[in-house]
Amino acid sequence: MMRRVSILTTYFTKSVFFSLTGLILLILSLAYWVLFFPPGQGTPDVENYIIVIGALGAAATFLVALSMSARASRLENYPLLVRLPSRVEYLAAVLFGSLILGVGLQLLVAGLALIRGPDFSAAHLLMIPPLWLSIDILAAVLAAHASDLVTSGWSRVIIFGLLALFLILKGLTASPDSWLVTRLYDLSGTLLGLNLLWLSDAAITVANWFSGDTVNALAQAAGIVFWPFQAMGDAVFAGGFTPSQSLAPAVLLLYSAILFLIGATLFAGKDLDFIE
Repeated sequence: MMRRVSILTTYFTKSVFFSLTGLILLILSLAYWVLFFPPGQGTPDVENYIIVIGALGAAATFLVALSMSARASRLENYPLLVRLPSRVEYLAAVLFGSLILGVGLQLLVAGLALIRGPDFSAAHLLMIPPLWLSIDILAAVLAAHASDLVTSGWSRVIIFGLLALFLILKGLTASPDSWLVTRLYDLSGTLLGLNLLWLSDAAITVANWFSGDTVNALAQAAGIVFWPFQAMGDAVFAGGFTPSQSLAPAVLLLYSAILFLIGATLFAGKDLDFIE
């Protein structure tokens, strides 16, 4: 199985790297380096180096995975897919190829940014591989779910809709002076002026709910989903992982594994529509 996956990975990697898409991604990566790490000025600090290049790796891997998934959906690749004993091998090859190119672009910019770059401590050097790799792997799996290769029915809408919902809930704050609560009270007054008493009372009830402790509880629950990102950011600025923060990359890998299993299940059972 590993030999089949490695051959497919090499094929998909070369097909994207030696294409117009690969050239565009390379140019964008170099532009990113010039924009955020001007060679004449140097890299300001190691924290900026780790976070900015980590963001580049996630973005590059996501874009590469989208492009590679689109190429894997071409009709010319149908003979390769039907010869495999499992569709999961095909999906795994796409993800491995995306990681190779995405991490390659990330390392290219990371190397160029070392020109007049910062001084690294041993703790910073040890935290870079788990930080960058865990985020890149998650970006590749999310890109697969965003592509037509894996999507089945409303799966793409459900997954990214849930992420957006968690993000919105995380930003909620229970305060009588918050923007949402103030607008609801204004709406209640407007409805009361129109003699729509039931709707006015409903708006007041919703406003009171958003200014209560329930919203804080929901925000804290939604924040748990994004805790690994906050923990890794805190670790970068602190100069090292605490025992609890060291679990953050593993949690991201757990997210990736769950999403990969969902994607593999969808891909294995869907009717494939190839692009000519």
